Amino acid sequence: MLYYLLFPLHTTYSAFNVFRYITFRAALAALMALLISFLLGPYLIRSLAAMQISQPIRKDGPASHTAKAGTPTMGGTLIILALVLSTALLADIMSPYITIALFVTVGFAVIGFIDDTLKLREKSSRGLSARTKFLSQLAVSFVAVTVLFNQPNFSGVLGVPFFKNIHPDLGLWYIPFAMLVIVGASNAVNLTDGLDGLAIGPVMIAAGTYALVAYVTGHLRFADYLQIPYVAGVGELTVFCAAVVASGLGFLWFNTYPAQMFMGDVGSLALGAALGIIAVMTKNEILLVIVGGVFVLEALSVIFQVASYKLRRKRVFLMAPIHHHFELKGWPEPQIIVRFWIISIICSLFALSTLKLR
Repeated sequence: MLYYLLFPLHTTYSAFNVFRYITFRAALAALMALLISFLLGPYLIRSLAAMQISQPIRKDGPASHTAKAGTPTMGGTLIILALVLSTALLADIMSPYITIALFVTVGFAVIGFIDDTLKLREKSSRGLSARTKFLSQLAVSFVAVTVLFNQPNFSGVLGVPFFKNIHPDLGLWYIPFAMLVIVGASNAVNLTDGLDGLAIGPVMIAAGTYALVAYVTGHLRFADYLQIPYVAGVGELTVFCAAVVASGLGFLWFNTYPAQMFMGDVGSLALGAALGIIAVMTKNEILLVIVGGVFVLEALSVIFQVASYKLRRKRVFLMAPIHHHFELKGWPEPQIIVRFWIISIICSLFALSTLKLR
């Protein structure tokens, strides 16, 4: 919005010419998201506590989590508010990539909000049924991917890490593939959100990585040099990614151990979906498996645990997702969190190296 209000003034005041640069607007969006988070965070915590909106604790969870009872939840609304406002003000809101990213983020946030509300009403950790949640996620993803697929500069071609000459074209099959990327990323982040700051750290690292990926993918010279698919206009997502990083950082101020508030599904489902749609729009869908290595690990631990118990009546881990396994092994919560952050940084650095290793 500010882009359209201020950039035209550059003909009179040359200083406003800086609004043409994605990097400048990305930095401003990050600062704005941080400011919103820091200003509204304390008020939100007090409001959630006053309304007794607190996290229901899993009855079968680690015993140490009983101390978390009463901690306000649905703090993800702070992230979404800071992210949407800063992006709407400083990104090119007429860009289809920005509007689709915001649509997916808000759409999944609404699903998470309903899920959190039901959990609070029922005073349990169940919320929406798995079927209802999954179908709702597919519906939002289908609308977004269908609109995206019909953009003139977009195609069903995949970018494959390590291989510069392999770009398979899925055609219409790209639509269900992209939907699964978005839904899978959303639920993987949701599974990771089980310890103070555990999910938001890797989300920020992944978003920062994709900020760089979006910038080079939307830059013809850089894309040609790195031999990656060029997507005209997708560089605008750099602003969105910067806002994700900053809004996450502002939230982490209040979510770091011991947390003053939890993200809730309103935050985790939305942020995971945001990463998924960014990966899709930048044509680096497969790269998300590497960038989001921590999320993949958490999701696979649940899949293996469930499959093993159904087939062999034996559990692979003491508890799934895997961060609970380490808790029951005696690892202190801050140690698990920081080590998972370190793993996430390593995964992102490795992912960035694949842009050149082709």
